[in-house]
Amino acid sequence: MNYLWIITLLLTFIFMEFMAWFSHKYIMHGFLWSIHKDHHKKNHKSWFERNDLFFIFYAFLSSGFVILWGEFNFWFGLPIALGIFLYGLTYFAVHDIFIHQRFKFFKKTNSRYAKGIRRAHKIHHKNIEKEKGECFGMLWVPIKYFK
Repeated sequence: MNYLWIITLLLTFIFMEFMAWFSHKYIMHGFLWSIHKDHHKKNHKSWFERNDLFFIFYAFLSSGFVILWGEFNFWFGLPIALGIFLYGLTYFAVHDIFIHQRFKFFKKTNSRYAKGIRRAHKIHHKNIEKEKGECFGMLWVPIKYFK
């Protein structure tokens, strides 16, 4: 494994935070609000949400890069696929497990960073409508939430 492989994986992971912010702000709170809005409801009838379909989309995207790597010898495909996968895994751990407590782990995590991302996400969920939301990122949120 050479340094370009590692750099590609890391840059993909970092880029995915931008993609998460962009797709959350302009797609989930835009033309696909009908899929995302159940995530902003307080009472769910099911453990699964329609919003979970966005995870499936990124899983297919990651798989597509694996296919490019394996079938077409596109060597960047594997580190890109792994970067997307690792970001998705991190997103799931932070968003679904840590913040929304879909699984009861990390309940007592109280670092400054943990408090900041929880606070930012709480502010995001204060608004239950499509428009006028704030703080669409996940791992990097504005500094004001850490104060």
